[in-house]
Amino acid sequence: MKNFLSQKRILITGACGTVGSELTKQLLEDHKPLEIVGIDNNESELFFLEQKYLKYGNTKFAIADIRDCEKLTRMMQGIDIVFHTAALKHVILCERNPFEAIQTNILGVKNIINAASACNVERVIFTSTDKAVNPTNVMGTSKLMGERIITAANSNQRDATTIFASTRFGNVLGSRGSVIPIFKEQIKKGGPVTLTDPEMTRFIMSIKDAVQLVIDSAKIALGGFVFITKMPVIRIKDLAQVMIEDLAQVLGHNPEDIDIKIIGTKPGEKLYEELMSQEETRRALELKNYFAVKPAFESLYNKTGYIYDDIVSDTVSNPYNSANEPALTKKELRNFLLTNKLLEECKDTSHPDKRYWP
Repeated sequence: MKNFLSQKRILITGACGTVGSELTKQLLEDHKPLEIVGIDNNESELFFLEQKYLKYGNTKFAIADIRDCEKLTRMMQGIDIVFHTAALKHVILCERNPFEAIQTNILGVKNIINAASACNVERVIFTSTDKAVNPTNVMGTSKLMGERIITAANSNQRDATTIFASTRFGNVLGSRGSVIPIFKEQIKKGGPVTLTDPEMTRFIMSIKDAVQLVIDSAKIALGGFVFITKMPVIRIKDLAQVMIEDLAQVLGHNPEDIDIKIIGTKPGEKLYEELMSQEETRRALELKNYFAVKPAFESLYNKTGYIYDDIVSDTVSNPYNSANEPALTKKELRNFLLTNKLLEECKDTSHPDKRYWP
């Protein structure tokens, strides 16, 4: 895999985000490509990111917005691989600003496709989300459209010079917007820890593992596929209990004195997380680390050979959602949190201790 990327020029959109910044880090430290170009519209964070990687002579960071197709086309000249991680991702903000979500999450993807096609980019990997499956909100719907037009871009091109594919995963624990920093602050203040529903389950993974699988997908990508990362499942109630048991005393409280308060789900919020729908199972393959969903419609001009060396099964019978999968035990969950250093005391004292509830 390292040899595959070592001679590539790579562009990362949303380079300052959780996934984009970790992607930059892993590529530079472990894969040493010819060049990395990171773009973002967050000027301050981009400045700090550039300072962080000054010692690398193969990096370039630029202010750019994926809504600007002309700028994207200029930035992609000579690029081999595009990792598209930029998006509007907060469910409530997208719900209240749907036109902005369309501009970034749908038309922005269209701009990526147009620029990559114009510059004969080798591969484009679009990072999607569980919320694109049977969407119940604007953000999920916009990400589903992003997946669909990535797949369509692959099937509609006549010369098949660019491979367009998507990778879909669930919650990255410890990322921006994750529940862990909120739970930490609530425990620090003596509780209560707020829980939406005791039956809620979620897929989880660490940011390091999430990004490694995104990188891996660039190598195995076949045109139009959606790659669904296999992930462990947790009960959110177990997460709250483990964090109280392990952090309360460290933060100066008795674990038994910290209550868990049930506050109910937000509109459009699911009790379980879906990574693959019932319809998608009919055209899915199971690989070692992924499920790979074939396009609903094959390319109009070029046939793709859907062959993989690590096929576990060529049939998938059950939708991949957190209600169908066994959850980690509290011991396994605790080991996951400790291994990924997610139980360390939160140093960001400015993080809110309340859920954002409109």
